[in-house]
Amino acid sequence: MTKKELRKLYKEKKRELGDSAIEKLQDLVLIHFQKLPLPFINCVSTYLPVHTLREVNTYPVIDYLDFRNPGLTVVIPKTDKANCSMRHYVYNEETILREDEYHIMEPVGGQPVEPSAIDLVLVPLLAFDEKGNRVGYGKGFYDRFLATCRPDVIKVGLSFFGAEVEIEDTDDFDISLNYCVTPHQVYEF
Repeated sequence: MTKKELRKLYKEKKRELGDSAIEKLQDLVLIHFQKLPLPFINCVSTYLPVHTLREVNTYPVIDYLDFRNPGLTVVIPKTDKANCSMRHYVYNEETILREDEYHIMEPVGGQPVEPSAIDLVLVPLLAFDEKGNRVGYGKGFYDRFLATCRPDVIKVGLSFFGAEVEIEDTDDFDISLNYCVTPHQVYEF
């Protein structure tokens, strides 16, 4: 299937999930995430989930990483819609957030962090395939950002659904995941 077809299909699949199903799937994603063979992480970039889009909740994953990696720095993106880029800022209890026009919570100012400091990125997605290619929301923010990260940055997708066999229309600038964690298994690419 193409990215456009997959976006439509997975948005519909997410809409069909009930709250109790999401709660159960969320717990299973966290259990499988804890099985990842991760090194010590100093800095993690995460998206803040948009619950109306029924995204996997990253807060329990961040809590686990914080417990496992004392002194962990958590950073979140702020988008620049004019050039489809992102800057990352430290996220903690003092961070002031503002909702953008897509209902994404973003930091208002704060301490910037360079991509080279990030060890692991939790990457939002709608779908992914057996090769680690992902379908995002279509603006290319994450592919542009990941291209600026270190070559050894660990890229992890979180999904309520399993892998598609293949995304037909991947591009040279698409950046693949290292792992995708689902309620039923961990995919390694």
